[in-house]
Parts: sequence; structure tokens; C-alpha cells
Amino acid sequence: MKPDTRLPNPVFADLDAAGLNLQAVFDVARLPADLQRRLFAGAHGGYRQLLLIGHLGPTFWQQATAAGMEGEHPLDAFTGTRVAAWLSRRFPEVRHALLYPGDVLIGLQRLGQLAGWHHPSPFMVGVAENWGSWFAYRAVLVADTDLPPTPPLNAASPCEHCARRPCVAACPAHALSDGFNLDQCSGYRLAPGSICRDQCLSRSACPVGSAHRYGREQIAYHYGRSLATLAGNASSPD
Repeated sequence: MKPDTRLPNPVFADLDAAGLNLQAVFDVARLPADLQRRLFAGAHGGYRQLLLIGHLGPTFWQQATAAGMEGEHPLDAFTGTRVAAWLSRRFPEVRHALLYPGDVLIGLQRLGQLAGWHHPSPFMVGVAENWGSWFAYRAVLVADTDLPPTPPLNAASPCEHCARRPCVAACPAHALSDGFNLDQCSGYRLAPGSICRDQCLSRSACPVGSAHRYGREQIAYHYGRSLATLAGNASSPD
């Protein structure tokens, strides 16, 4: 694993303290044209910059749980509160709009690829060379800020030079043996006694970024929510 060469930016210190410790700044005019059309139509047009905010490692979970986990989407609520406080302190007069979490359809993985954060993995969670899969997208906003655009991380996918592929071998459903088989993965997770109900053994087997691995409670929370969604979709009528 290459060392993480990102330098702390004092502008984002409040976000870093909240565990929202991944930030990428894009000039809207330099984004791909199709992305501009999709994201900045109507009320969201005319903004100068787009900010992609994520969390890396367990600090975000620690801060969010310490603040209280209330409501249907407590992590989104925590994110929105902290981002709003940061904007109020750092950019009190700057026009801005929060796109995600929200009703705007955002291609988070596309933005992550532009930032160099996201490479596809066999277990269908994005990976980066410095921190593996132990990160998540938390907010996207547009604003009339004048921050320096963030150079993309240009490291190749760590999966490209992974010969052992421990993630594939670790899957008890054999859902990664020949590409990703969603039906096999979902069916095994929903089966009584499944050991994948509140975790992904393939993700945990990946050695990349293990220093940033989430704690057991955080892993169980995220996979518990995804299982509930999966179970709801499985029981819904066609």
C-alpha cells in the first residue's frame, strides 16, 4: 500500500474533526458535459464548484454515535448538520445547495472515479489504493466557493495487481467466482443462519487499507440496513 500523501487543508478542519475526512473540489465548468447537464439543470445551475465529501475509516462512526443516532437516517442527519455548520462558519455569505443526501439523482461512483477514490472491486464496493473499501460517500453540494480544485488521485486499482484474490475465496456463497452473481449473494444473505447477514466476508478479506477498517459495530449497522432493504425488496410483489 502506498502512503497516503493527502495534505490536511485547514479549510476542512471542522469536517475532518467530524470524521468527514475525504473532500474533493471540482470546478463545475470542468466537469464532463453530460454530468453538468444532469446535475446542474434548473435550480442547481450557475454554481461555480461542486464539493464531494466522504468519510474514511471509523472516526465518522465514532462522532455520529456520540452525537446520538436518532431518526430514520441518523448518519445522513449527522452529515447534514455538520456540513451546514461548516458552511456557516467558513462561508457564511456563499450561495450553496446540498444535492446529496437529497432528492437529486447523483452518480456517486462517477464522481468518485473523477476524484480517484473509486475503482470497482469483485465484491461490488469501491476501493482505493490507500484506504481500500473503508470509506463512503456522505455529501455532495454545489457552491459559489473559490477553493483550489483537488487533483485526482491517479493510483491504479489495487485489484489489478492482486494475484491471490482473497475476497473471491472468502465468499461462502461463491458469488464472486465468475463475476458478481447478485442472486447468489442475495439468496445466501437472506438464508436462515447465514453468516453474511451483518457483514461481508469478502470485503473483510481484502487486505487493502486494513488500517482503516471499520469496527464490528459499524460494519454490522451498515450491513444490517442493507439486509433490511434486501428483505423488503424480496418480499415485495412484482
